[in-house]
Amino acid sequence: MGESLPKFLLVSLEVVTAILLLAIILGVIAVAVMYVIDVTQTRHAVRRNYPVIGRFRYMFEHLGEFFRQYFFAMDREEMPFNRTQRSWCYRAAKNVDTTAAFGSTKDLRSPGTVMFANTPFPTLDGDAAECQPMTVGAQCRTPFNARSFFNISAMSYGAISRPAVLALSNGARMAGCWLNTGEGGLSPYHLEGGADIVFQIGTAKNGVRDLDGTLSETKLREIAAHEQVRMFELKLSQGAKPGKGGILPGEKVTAEIAAIRGIRIGEDAISPNRHPEIADNGALIDMINTIRDITGKPTGMKFVMGDHYWLDELFETIVKRGVASAPDFITLDGADGGTGAAPLPLIDEMGLPLRESLPLLIDKLRAYGLRDRVKVIASGKLVTPADVAWALCMGADFINSARGFMFALGCIQAMQCNKNTCPTGVTTHDPDLQRGLDPTDKAVRVMNYCKNLQHEVGIIAHSCGAQEPRQLRRRHARVVTPSGLSISLADLHPENVIGYGQPIPLVNRQPPALQVAAQVGQPQRQQH
Repeated sequence: MGESLPKFLLVSLEVVTAILLLAIILGVIAVAVMYVIDVTQTRHAVRRNYPVIGRFRYMFEHLGEFFRQYFFAMDREEMPFNRTQRSWCYRAAKNVDTTAAFGSTKDLRSPGTVMFANTPFPTLDGDAAECQPMTVGAQCRTPFNARSFFNISAMSYGAISRPAVLALSNGARMAGCWLNTGEGGLSPYHLEGGADIVFQIGTAKNGVRDLDGTLSETKLREIAAHEQVRMFELKLSQGAKPGKGGILPGEKVTAEIAAIRGIRIGEDAISPNRHPEIADNGALIDMINTIRDITGKPTGMKFVMGDHYWLDELFETIVKRGVASAPDFITLDGADGGTGAAPLPLIDEMGLPLRESLPLLIDKLRAYGLRDRVKVIASGKLVTPADVAWALCMGADFINSARGFMFALGCIQAMQCNKNTCPTGVTTHDPDLQRGLDPTDKAVRVMNYCKNLQHEVGIIAHSCGAQEPRQLRRRHARVVTPSGLSISLADLHPENVIGYGQPIPLVNRQPPALQVAAQVGQPQRQQH
C-alpha cells in the first residue's frame, strides 16, 4: 500500500501534465487560427489592427450591460427601469414588506420629479372607500363593468410565452383586473384563466382577418361570442414604435402561433404600419362603429400622441356626427412605452411622453364635451404606485401596465425580448427556458402585484385627503421645474383655461400647459 501510493501520485501527475500540455497546444493553435482570421477579415477594424486581443472589446461590451445592472449603476440610475422600481415590483409580487428605512434616495430637486401634496387632515382608515367599478360603453348592447382601475396592458401570445399568458390570465382573474390580448389574437391560454379580456385588433388584424388581411365579420363575431371578451381595442399605434406595425421574429412564429394569427410558420410577422382601410378620421370612426355594431361590446382605440392638432380634427368630426359615434374608450400610450422589438429611432425619438400627452387628451375631451362619453386608459411605463397615482391625478379612468406585470412574472430586464433567449421564460418559446416559469406560482404573484399596487395608490390618495384613488385631482400633485421649485399640476395644466364643452377656436389651439409653462420662472413685470 505504501509503495502504490507514490506510484499513483506519479501517474496522476503525468496525466495532469499531459492534459495541461494538450490544453496549451490547443490554446496556441486556437490563438493562431484567430490571428489569421482577424488579420485577413475586413469587417472589424479593431480586430484587424489588434488581432485576437481586439476580440475582448466585443466581449466586454456585451458583459458591460450586465455588470452595470448589478454592480456599477446606482439604484435610481438605470433605464428603462431602475433597480428601485424593479425591487418594489418584485417585493409587491412576492407579497413581502415593501417599506423602506432611513429616508428617500430619490432626488426631489431634479426637474420633472413628481411629488404629491399631502393634507393636514388625511382620510382616516375608517372613512376610506373602495374604488368602485366603472362602466365602459354604457350605450352598447353589452356594456363592461370594469372592476379594477389597474389592469394588464397588451402583450401578444407569441411575443410572450404560453406559461406567461397562463400566469397572467389566472392572476388577472384572481385580482379582478382585465387582460389585453395584444395584437397577436386570442389564444386558448388567454381564455383558460377565466379573466376579463380586452381583444386588441392590430393593423394586421390577427385572429379576425381574412386570408387577404381584411377584417372578417365572421371571425369578429366568433371572438365576441366569448363571454370573457369584454371590449375591443383598435390599435393605431403604440408608444415604443408609433408609425410602425408589430414585429414578431420568425424564430418565435411556431405552428400554433401561426394558426392563431393566420400567418406563415417561421416567417417574420411584420404588421402594416397602419390599417390600410383607415386613411382619415371619417374612416376611423366608421371602423370603430362597425366593430361595435358587429360585436355589441365597447369598442375603443389605442394610439400614441404626436400631432395633438389631430385630436381637434377628430373630435370635431365626432361632434358633427353625434356623441354616440365616439369611441367608448381611448387607450393613450406614451412614447416611453415598451415593446419586444422596434427600430431604435422610433423607441428613442418618436411620439410624446405620457406626461405631456395625457393632460392634452383629457383637456381636449373636456373642451369638446366628450369627457363623460369617452373613458381614458393611460399606458406607458406606469409600474409603481406613484406612477399610477400621477395618471389618476391627470384624469385617467384606468391605467394599463405591461412591464410591471412582466416584473411580477420574474422578468429581470435582460433586454432580450426581441430574441428567443429570455432567461426567465417570459418572452421565449424555448421549452428549456420556459421551464423556469411556473404559471401557478407566477399567477399568485400577478395577483399580489396588482392588489398591492392598488393598495399603495390608496395610501397616496388618503394622504392627499381623497377617500379613494379616483378622487385624486391635479391639485394633489406637483412637479419640479428647472428652477428647482415645484408647481402644482393644477397650475401647470389648468382645467379652467379653456371653456369646457366648447370647441377650441382654431386660433387658440396652443396647449394650456405651454401657455403656463412659458410663464413658469418668469419674473412678473411690476406695475408703476
